[in-house]
Amino acid sequence: MIKFNVPPHLEDSDKYVLDSMASGDIAGDNKYTKLCEEILAKKFGSPKVHLTTSGTTALEMACMLADIGPGDEVILPSYTFSSTANAIVIFGGTPVFVDIRPDTMNIDETKIEAAITPKTKAIMVVHYAGVGCNMEVICDIAKRHNLILLEDAAQVVNATYKGKYLGTFGDVGCYSFHETKNYSMGEGGAVSINNPALIDRTDIIREKGTNRTQFFNGQVDKYTWVDKGSSYLPSDILAAYLYPQLLIMDEMRQDRIDTFNLYYELLKPLKDAGKIDLPVIPEGCVHNGHMFYVKTKNLEERCALQTFLREKGVGTAFHYVPLHSAPEGLKVGRMSGEDVYTTKEFERLLRMPMYYKLGKENTEYICDMIKEFYK
Repeated sequence: MIKFNVPPHLEDSDKYVLDSMASGDIAGDNKYTKLCEEILAKKFGSPKVHLTTSGTTALEMACMLADIGPGDEVILPSYTFSSTANAIVIFGGTPVFVDIRPDTMNIDETKIEAAITPKTKAIMVVHYAGVGCNMEVICDIAKRHNLILLEDAAQVVNATYKGKYLGTFGDVGCYSFHETKNYSMGEGGAVSINNPALIDRTDIIREKGTNRTQFFNGQVDKYTWVDKGSSYLPSDILAAYLYPQLLIMDEMRQDRIDTFNLYYELLKPLKDAGKIDLPVIPEGCVHNGHMFYVKTKNLEERCALQTFLREKGVGTAFHYVPLHSAPEGLKVGRMSGEDVYTTKEFERLLRMPMYYKLGKENTEYICDMIKEFYK
């Protein structure tokens, strides 16, 4: 069976995890946490990067920093994971969903301005499948309307848009190191604080609302509760597992891109024959090989293809049920404009196995089985 996902496990991971355990300093903000944060901040050119317990809590921190509250609206795509909207809802905000582009499955930047109302406080973009949104247009919209810009960059660690790392365009960028992501610590994430004015408050929020960081830096003589916050620090053991992956970030990305390119090359004849559609990488985007998917004619064909591949020993997965039509989405959010592509494209999309060291042989077998289905 070719699994849909296999989390990366490097040989050095065991060494660093054991070192962390032996140190006795296994809480957050210790040796490996700091090493990971330094690598990420230097790599992305970010003023500050903090590890978090998950991509979800990174999004929650972003909404807390943006002071999202009752009466505030946040514009986001309907085609995303529940965490993106939950981060808005738990603080009393209202998610305002807009349609996606059919080529990249990202938010349709031309639909954003029509969704803006006097209650709009922020835009939260979601970069899907390792491919960036049109940040040139979106940054301009946010600036002209004086809106906070947040990035759900869970799937685009080490991907760029016009030479700039995704997750560093907005006031805050949110990454994920879940076991299904390119770089993994099992459960984990990070925030990139790109607006320097938010750095001090970030330190407070992630330390349960206390000024503990300032105390340890000698900025205050005692620490106390000064703001809202939560416990967003992952164990240093988890950071130790992530650390060796960050040392070879580009090598791991290239391995996945090579697999992506092989998929595309082998399946292009089916695309040219009008049988399937394949991912689109717009000009200016350098993706990270996070995902490879095919789009079938319709939902019925997608289900049939998934069943066929499962019988042939290939694990696949579809993706998000659009949030505007989900039970909770109907209660707490609203759709701005029409759903022209979100549901239609969701019903066609099937994700193929994609992970570090998937290998040429496995990829060729998967493509052979897809070709066999379409015979």
